[in-house]
Amino acid sequence: MTALADDEPARRLRAMLEPHLEVAAFHLHGGTPCKLRVQAEGQPVVRIDIGEGRALDGPLGPRVTEAVAAAAAVLVSDYGRGVTRHAAVRPLLQEAAGAAPVVWDPHPRGELPVPGTHLLTPNENELTRLADENGSEIAGCGLSAAGHRGRFLAEAWGLEAVAVTLGERGALLCHGPATPFLAPAEPASPGDTCGAGDSFAARATQVLAEGGPLTSAVDEGVREASDFVGAGAATGVAARFAESKPPNPGPARGEDAWAAVDRTRRSGGTVVATGGCFDLLHAGHVNLFHQARRLGDCLVVCVNSDASVRRRKGPERPVTPAADRVRVLRALADVDAAVVFDDDTPGPLLERLRPDVWVKGADYAGTPLPEAEVVRSYGGEVVLLPFLEGRSTTRLLSTTKGIGS
Repeated sequence: MTALADDEPARRLRAMLEPHLEVAAFHLHGGTPCKLRVQAEGQPVVRIDIGEGRALDGPLGPRVTEAVAAAAAVLVSDYGRGVTRHAAVRPLLQEAAGAAPVVWDPHPRGELPVPGTHLLTPNENELTRLADENGSEIAGCGLSAAGHRGRFLAEAWGLEAVAVTLGERGALLCHGPATPFLAPAEPASPGDTCGAGDSFAARATQVLAEGGPLTSAVDEGVREASDFVGAGAATGVAARFAESKPPNPGPARGEDAWAAVDRTRRSGGTVVATGGCFDLLHAGHVNLFHQARRLGDCLVVCVNSDASVRRRKGPERPVTPAADRVRVLRALADVDAAVVFDDDTPGPLLERLRPDVWVKGADYAGTPLPEAEVVRSYGGEVVLLPFLEGRSTTRLLSTTKGIGS
């Protein structure tokens, strides 16, 4: 549903869309906007915008009203052209928010989301601008600042959740007092990313329309956006219709945790940390380390000592002594350093280590993390990452005992 002018660009757009979906349009005053993007060797160089049409108040037509009222979910992609300000559209969206999930993709010249909006999907720059304009005094950048701003905006506007798209890092879901959930993106070749945010929002809306939870919507949205970019993004779509800064190398291998953190901080990088027993290393651990390392420039793994593991797991654990566990962890490409702690929780160690981001698996969702308060006290952020179902040391050990008996 949109506003279209009676001109050649609008007719061309209809011709491209109508084989795939129904276009329910009302009148656009002025020319249909066209964006000409110039690239050099696959990299965008400049964009030339033509057409300053705007949607002014007026009749919508019955099909527009019916389409919104019957929708299982509504995605509002606001491009600041007046559609969300239209006197007849806004009440429609407000009614929709009371009956179905509404996902709102904001624009600098657009409108505030209607009350009851299920999910706001700004990118990092949009989030900063929106938070600042609404009285936020949150400073800084990066994952921690994005989490604080996302929670601030959700509370200020009465939103159920905010999903901040972070480009190649994925998307961060902030919903109420719950620990933020990070859905990491798969690595993609550098190139055109135009339309990735739209692809993310569309897939997230589809998952919510099917009754999926917010975490699944964000995770699936990131995967869809990654696939879209990998297929050539907007350039790939056009082809089908026609037929930063360099990464920080991180600390040198073999450094201890304190040297790794110091080196990373001096170079202006981001320190990420995670922790656990890691008694028998399995695919779930490796997946967690791989995702966590991509959030920053250094990954430090905090390892429970043998005595700490015994207090947590019982007298038969650990199977592997701490020295061997650390040696295995340090051999992994994604782990820059490992450090052993003897307390029941990593809190005291984190007070000294002070990582920018503390990572745990999503199996901790809904479980209070005693160390979270420590991390947030100095301005760090706690995030949960997706985990591989069915992988756990306890399950491996029980399976092994069953085979031996």
